[in-house]
Amino acid sequence: MKIKKNTVLLLSLLLTLPFISAFIYAENFQQRWWQRKKTPEPPTEISTLENDTGYLLEINFKAGKRHNHPLMAFWIEDTSGTYIQSLYVAQSIATGYFGHGDASEGYWQPGPLRRPAALPYWGHKRGIKASDGYYIPEQSSPMPDAVTGPTPSADFILTTRTSGKQPEVFNILMEINQSWDWNQHWHNNKYPDDPYYKTSSQPAVVFMATIDTRSDQTTWTMMPIGHSHWSGENGELYDDLNTLTTALEIVKDIVITLK
Repeated sequence: MKIKKNTVLLLSLLLTLPFISAFIYAENFQQRWWQRKKTPEPPTEISTLENDTGYLLEINFKAGKRHNHPLMAFWIEDTSGTYIQSLYVAQSIATGYFGHGDASEGYWQPGPLRRPAALPYWGHKRGIKASDGYYIPEQSSPMPDAVTGPTPSADFILTTRTSGKQPEVFNILMEINQSWDWNQHWHNNKYPDDPYYKTSSQPAVVFMATIDTRSDQTTWTMMPIGHSHWSGENGELYDDLNTLTTALEIVKDIVITLK
């Protein structure tokens, strides 16, 4: 008995449909699962300097696609560049004690660690030299708890206060650094004899916004203005950002609101 060609095609289609349906269902299920997995969590809320009596500031930090537990510090300067006060400093830098600071037993465990290449621009601006000559806090002289906090894993909102209401116009700066973010310019053999460079990779990026408390404006967006020294050797600001790649993608957006 001969089977018509149209009948064969119909039978083939009927046999194939379950497999196509299963594939479409699996693909849709995977897409829905991925969307659920990627649902952003609400930003972490951090408060510092709660007992200060100056301007109340809210700093809304949105992480970029390359954000992976970077170290950072926020601080205030006057418009001539003179350091006034720190607003927030990552706890590990502020105390000289890191969760992965000691590898003497063949594995990482908490312990003291020096990272002068992490936030050298902030450290030199603060101007307090440690016993080893570097401008970052050490375990024997940590910064006060009122200005420190753990590094958030993603977006966060920092609520903080200045120590007073002078000056009326000031700059807020942030320095941020993330280890192991090499690129073609800042590769791991660029300075083979510099161990501190190897802990920094691409240099820390510095952001800034100028706050004028006299104006009607209440929000300002921080913008990158340069990078610091690649191993923390000095406190200079290098305004050429052309060699940086993924370091500029650690941050998506930083908006400051004067409350």
